[in-house]
Amino acid sequence: MTRIVPDFSFETLAAERGCSFVVGVDEVGRGPLAGPVTAAAVRLLPGAIPEGLADSKTLSAAQRVALAAQIMSCAEVGVGHASVVEIDAINILQASFVAMRRAIAALPQAPDHLLIDGNRLPQDLPCAAEPIVKGDARCLSIAAASIVAKVTRDAIMAGLDAQYPGYGWVRNAGYPTAAHKLALRALGVTPVHRRSFAPVRNILCEEN
Repeated sequence: MTRIVPDFSFETLAAERGCSFVVGVDEVGRGPLAGPVTAAAVRLLPGAIPEGLADSKTLSAAQRVALAAQIMSCAEVGVGHASVVEIDAINILQASFVAMRRAIAALPQAPDHLLIDGNRLPQDLPCAAEPIVKGDARCLSIAAASIVAKVTRDAIMAGLDAQYPGYGWVRNAGYPTAAHKLALRALGVTPVHRRSFAPVRNILCEEN
């Protein structure tokens, strides 16, 4: 099976339509039982695109860290988060959109076109935008955003792992692995677990 390689065609088409600040946006952390959802917005410069950009899920941790450092040094980047409290209050989809809007707002200047991973767009965006299904595998700017978001969130989860040891967040980043769910039952629910997610909610219901 041939792996799809992201390219710069979406950015080029937007530039041909007169857009001068084209940004890719992606988020990570919709599936975990703990921790924030994190988004990144990245504007790549055509003459300074790091080699090896790809969907973050296809890269090793070491590759992601190295590429994230390159992206931060040669591109314009914004990062945003939505907290566990926000996720539980407004649901994970809307919290993902909040994180995306915050990442876009954190850019050094306002974009004039957004390329957003997925099939739905957040509301109240500052400019025109297009959704791109499987964008992290097809569009270089979105691939770069997926890498920055993943590395940033993994670092957050490593810090939370030190604060709440035993759940394996350095390894599982808060995702519902068998080991994480076993630890959740053995150690209980922490303040950074998402109470609206079924595995966590079920344990809380059992305790009441």
